[in-house]
Amino acid sequence: MGRKKIQIQRITDERNRQVTFTKRKFGLMKKAYELSVLCDCEIALIIFNHSNKLFQYASTDMDKVLLKYTEYNEPHESRTNVDIMEVMEEGERRGCYCVVPCRRG
Repeated sequence: MGRKKIQIQRITDERNRQVTFTKRKFGLMKKAYELSVLCDCEIALIIFNHSNKLFQYASTDMDKVLLKYTEYNEPHESRTNVDIMEVMEEGERRGCYCVVPCRRG
């Protein structure tokens, strides 16, 4: 049985927002771990909550990954919330939920 689809918007209730943050933060870190193991890649995840508390995950040494990031000069993929929302909206229009352009339509 599937879960109810929620609307992605700010949670107004402080307690519910904190519970959701804690659960989803762990889920995000778990996904980062799985991606690093399955695809043999380095991942650095940095999160600041609403009160500026820092949470971090790194598949290897965080300082080494950040140094590699700051020294990287090649063109690379970079996305923001707006970019992700556009991809999701396009997917809904086409009936395809891909992060890369799909061949349908």
